[in-house]
Amino acid sequence: MQRISSRNARFQVWQASLTNRTKRQRSGEFLVQGVRPISVAVDNGWPVRTVITDASRPLSRWASDLLQRLPNVERIGMAPELLAELGEKDEPELIAVLELPPDDLERIPIGPEFLGVVFDRPTGPGNIGSIIRSADAFGADGVIVTGHAADIYDPKAVRATTGSLFAVPAVRAPSHREVLDWVRRTSTVIVGTDEHGSTDVYDFDFTQPVLLLIGNETAGLSTAWKEAADHLVRISITGSASSLNAANAATAVLYEISRQRSRRTQ
Repeated sequence: MQRISSRNARFQVWQASLTNRTKRQRSGEFLVQGVRPISVAVDNGWPVRTVITDASRPLSRWASDLLQRLPNVERIGMAPELLAELGEKDEPELIAVLELPPDDLERIPIGPEFLGVVFDRPTGPGNIGSIIRSADAFGADGVIVTGHAADIYDPKAVRATTGSLFAVPAVRAPSHREVLDWVRRTSTVIVGTDEHGSTDVYDFDFTQPVLLLIGNETAGLSTAWKEAADHLVRISITGSASSLNAANAATAVLYEISRQRSRRTQ
């Protein structure tokens, strides 16, 4: 096992990857913190390049078992104060360095009961993570982030998924065009969420194959996505709130889709 006790070049690459998307992309890897996210990643066969452990203390049962499952993965023992820097707010026992997957829409399967989610130009990595988590909870096949947006692999987004990033394919696409070229080959209906939509979500038939569109937190869906949508639906709300947070809106619609589909199979 190698040891790192100073801020050497390798440590600096990992540290930079926490805040710099370009450097994450250049290195082709990202850091994952937390027992559940790391466990879900390993359970789902994500390529682990390196496991970094606290060189100053014995491993827990969980960490020992994990390392036994990864016998050929590089292991590095790191000084605890340096590991804490990579763990940001936490003081982790272990951090996994995972390989970035390709941004290939074909990673998302399209079947007869397809449900995909597009998040258009999100600015908050936490919202990306929350939507991936809801997509996982309510049976979506994948999540696509389009346009100039926060990064799926930002540590805040990864943490917010609580491991769901490794269970549901999430792909970045430059614009709506690539997504439309991919999805238009199928019978999928494109449904956008908009406060001025013509149909309430509970009146729309979501039992058919659906690509659900969620807009930017401030501006909503782009004009291009609105024009591409086959239907625009709205969430009826009461009280003094004028709208819902993007992640909350996505969760509400995903729940309604899950409700409709589960009732159909009963």
